[in-house]
Amino acid sequence: MSAPTTKKPTVTEREARQVAEAAREQDWRKPSFAKELFLGRFRLDLIHPHPLPADEDVCRGEEFLARLREFCETKIDSARIERESRIPDEVISGLKEIGALGMKIDTKYGGLGLTQVYYNKALALVGSANPAVGALLSAHQSIGVPQPLKIFGTQEQKDAFLPRCARTDISAFLLTEPDVGSDPARLGTTAVRDGDDYVLDGVKLWTTNGVVADLLVVMARVPKTEGGKGGITAFVVEAGSEGITVENRNAFMGLRGIENGVTRFHQVRVPAANRIGPEGAGLKIALTTLNTGRLSLPAMCVGAGKWCLKIAREWSAVREQWGKPVALHEAVGSKISFIAATTFAMEAVVDLSSQMADESRNDIRIEAALAKLYGSEMGCLMADELVQIRGGRGFETAESLAARGERAVPAEQLLRDLRINRIFEGSTEIMHLLIAREAVDAHLSVAGDLIDPDKSLQDKARAGANAGVFYAKWLPKLVAGPGQLPTAYGDFKHGVDLSPHLRYVERHSRKLARSTFYAMSRWQGRMETKQGFLGRIVDIGAELFAMSAACVRAELLRRQGDHGREAYQLADAFCRQSRVRVDELFARLWSNTDDLDRKVVKGVLGGSYEWLERGIVDPSGEGPWIADATPGPSRHENVRRPFE
Repeated sequence: MSAPTTKKPTVTEREARQVAEAAREQDWRKPSFAKELFLGRFRLDLIHPHPLPADEDVCRGEEFLARLREFCETKIDSARIERESRIPDEVISGLKEIGALGMKIDTKYGGLGLTQVYYNKALALVGSANPAVGALLSAHQSIGVPQPLKIFGTQEQKDAFLPRCARTDISAFLLTEPDVGSDPARLGTTAVRDGDDYVLDGVKLWTTNGVVADLLVVMARVPKTEGGKGGITAFVVEAGSEGITVENRNAFMGLRGIENGVTRFHQVRVPAANRIGPEGAGLKIALTTLNTGRLSLPAMCVGAGKWCLKIAREWSAVREQWGKPVALHEAVGSKISFIAATTFAMEAVVDLSSQMADESRNDIRIEAALAKLYGSEMGCLMADELVQIRGGRGFETAESLAARGERAVPAEQLLRDLRINRIFEGSTEIMHLLIAREAVDAHLSVAGDLIDPDKSLQDKARAGANAGVFYAKWLPKLVAGPGQLPTAYGDFKHGVDLSPHLRYVERHSRKLARSTFYAMSRWQGRMETKQGFLGRIVDIGAELFAMSAACVRAELLRRQGDHGREAYQLADAFCRQSRVRVDELFARLWSNTDDLDRKVVKGVLGGSYEWLERGIVDPSGEGPWIADATPGPSRHENVRRPFE
């Protein structure tokens, strides 16, 4: 057996992109509403009428939600978790007893077999009780052992591990390292084949659930050999194995009860039978797992939005200023309207994406990514607005409020807890790039070789011919569409008229596609460096998707007789607010400070503005910016704390 690698592989920018490209799902075997939207084709038929769950799934889901609600109301003390920075053992035991660890696991393995729709409703509920508890359940089931095994595991692996995950064992997902985040090509943890085992060496950072986990999904780099492909590979690892040390339990500005740590592997032996999929498939497994796993974060943001709305309504009705409730002052009222309309749209996006995931008729990789991006950004905005509505009380802790005799409303805690969602499971910046790559996939499929410097003239000529055929058919369709017909989408007019919003989406979907095509023609191979432009393109797509989902959900609720009139009002308010943002984003596509910003950044890094930093004291402590992650035995006490 060869010695473990002592330094991370040197990887060029191009090689890193190639690794990421190889890991992404290449084919589109099913239709995608969001993909079509970015191509200028508003396929309303893919989401309307709104898909619905089967009656038996509803019964099973509602029954569990009732049990979970009672548990949340009687057993979860969020103030205690915040105060002690730890989820009590009895809470975990109770979650195990009601089956919460196995919400997404099939009943034949001892799980509850909930649909994605009801799993997300459960996360919204438990996350509203305490976001750290929601994070524990989400990390366990959305990205931990159950989901990758469900998709890629062998029958033997499912039989061995899924019953444990459903009832007793908590799992964690370990990919990030001290010097490796969204650039997995530089992964330093190694797994070297030795007979029937692999031997793991390396350090993993920000291991959500890692401090208390019983089972781990670990991503490690397998060296290429004569008999093996090598590459980044996924393994199921027993957390109590010899050579595993949890060296630190990390503390954060929010989610104070989260069990997140630093885990070191030193000569850890893992049976080859615990490898998930073939060697080199680890990143593909991770990305595929996240296709639906990403929906858990926006689901909890929906729960947060509902709570923000409740507190804003109750507080703004009793707090008076200048002779009337603050809610009736326009400056505050506009914030409440934003919270109400955005919560409605976020729930529409999550429920629609979740139901499409359950039906498996559509490819939802872009929809799930958009839901995560939009939910995490809007969730933070709503929490911030709630703090502003509450004024000084919003900045004051719940414990302090209670101590002086007022209702303990943890608004500032929510703001701290939600902030991580813009970083978790793909930061906003990475999500912009990931979604943008998928959004331009059709273009790269037909014309990518034209801008690839490694392609031969023959390849470029062939790509040029293919591109000519594609664009000759595609471009004329971007000129006109139903969005220009005054009567289009007339079945969305019931008291409140939502049809103008759908016509707006259709027109601006085509405008979005034209803008993307123009940018690709202008920048060609440099397009991938225009991250500001790509981010705005994606944000426009997210708004158009949210508007579509909001209108479709309003019509569903109207047909069901479930607050249809009010749903139409909320959808109308959201679409009007969203259209303002879309118009601004389109204007900023071509009128912005991106070029100037790049010059300023070069000046900052070159020291040109160091004089601006004078006149302060830096309270930071000593130490390296990035901790040493050289493989070897641990010098720390093991702080792993599995639940009994």
